[in-house]
Amino acid sequence: MLALGLAVIFGMLGVVNFAHGAFYMLGAFGAYLLLTEWGVNYWVALAAVPVALGLFGALVERVLIRRLSALDPLYNFLLTFGLALLLQDLVRREYGVQSQPYTSPLTATVDFGLFTYPAYQVMVLGISLVVCLAVWLVLSKTRLGVIVRAATERPELTRALGIDVGRYVAPMFGFGVALAGFAGVLAAPMRAVNPLMGGDLIITVFAVVVIGGLGSIFGSVTAGFAIGLITALANLYVPTLSQTIVFILMAAVLLWRPAGLFGREEAFT
Repeated sequence: MLALGLAVIFGMLGVVNFAHGAFYMLGAFGAYLLLTEWGVNYWVALAAVPVALGLFGALVERVLIRRLSALDPLYNFLLTFGLALLLQDLVRREYGVQSQPYTSPLTATVDFGLFTYPAYQVMVLGISLVVCLAVWLVLSKTRLGVIVRAATERPELTRALGIDVGRYVAPMFGFGVALAGFAGVLAAPMRAVNPLMGGDLIITVFAVVVIGGLGSIFGSVTAGFAIGLITALANLYVPTLSQTIVFILMAAVLLWRPAGLFGREEAFT
């Protein structure tokens, strides 16, 4: 889901959002703070935190990203990289680097016959599949998705048809950030909540998006699930390769298809 949010932002806006991992971290910390400071349970946080981060993301696009949109994409990459460092350091200054525990809302296990699996992780898998499918259907099959894709790929032609392009840019960036926050809340009970959790993951997420194809939502989702499975198997049978297997696969895919498995050549060029 984290890769999905990154793919939405790049595919719709052409922005390489290096602060995506920081927004993921804020999602996990948001759930943690709501529980410890105000006693808000997990299920409310799962709905409230992504909405708050989505609004924050839209504000970031309006105030910062949009001012550099006419320049080389490298400028927005550097801007989001600096924003990621700023957000991480602000949280680290307030809460330190020690990991914070977050109790899982589901403690039961699911019996699959040959093995049992934590019910919460089964729920996360199901939610991820539903959200990924819903996002793909909305962006690919609905009138709103057609307008958004046209507004980001051919803005001048879209304006000529009487559509206000600007009104869709900030909401789409905010939506991508909301997906990162949603992923962070889902990850909070499974991972240690700490200021560096996004920075440790974002490089792998970028690799997943590159493998799937820059700008391809279907490719990012497919690559995300495939890389997760391959990494788990490598961790079980070849532990020494578990941390590098994704980058080996990325190098192999780029040698074969520079645009990624499902990417468009124009996105690569």
